[in-house]
Amino acid sequence: MRYKREDDTRRSAIVWRFGALLIALGVISQENNASSQTAAKSDQAADRNAAARQAFEDDRFGLFIHWGVYSLLGKGEWVMDRDKLPILEYDKLPPRFNPTRFDADAWVKLAKGAGAKYITITSKHHDGFCMFASRLTDFDIVDATPYHGDPLKALAGACHEQKIKLFFYYSLLD
Repeated sequence: MRYKREDDTRRSAIVWRFGALLIALGVISQENNASSQTAAKSDQAADRNAAARQAFEDDRFGLFIHWGVYSLLGKGEWVMDRDKLPILEYDKLPPRFNPTRFDADAWVKLAKGAGAKYITITSKHHDGFCMFASRLTDFDIVDATPYHGDPLKALAGACHEQKIKLFFYYSLLD
């Protein structure tokens, strides 16, 4: 009888180990499947990046527009940092920012006429000011300025119409 119990125990242990092995293999299989899917997505992303990089090299020439409330000071987008401009002083700029002579069509025609294949524009720079309507903040061109328009929407329409690529520089710094 003693041997029978040992055999049963041994069989139970073997069955348990076999079951554990099957479970482990199933988990490994799932992990390998997930790993394969992640690798495939990574490969696709790498392919897209390579294609984008090649398109950028092929385009060769584009226009990068730095434009925002900091433009009023004529000292570039880092004016707060460089001039140690307090936020309370910087907050006085949006009410004065009113680009009524902005003409998206003219900007795009000028860029295209110069040979630019794309335009990149600051949509939100390090100061946190949005050059588009935002539901997340009132620190944007629509809510904080007398302009109340969305120049990036107009620029996107003009670029689409004139078949020129448009990219947005969006800082996550703030």
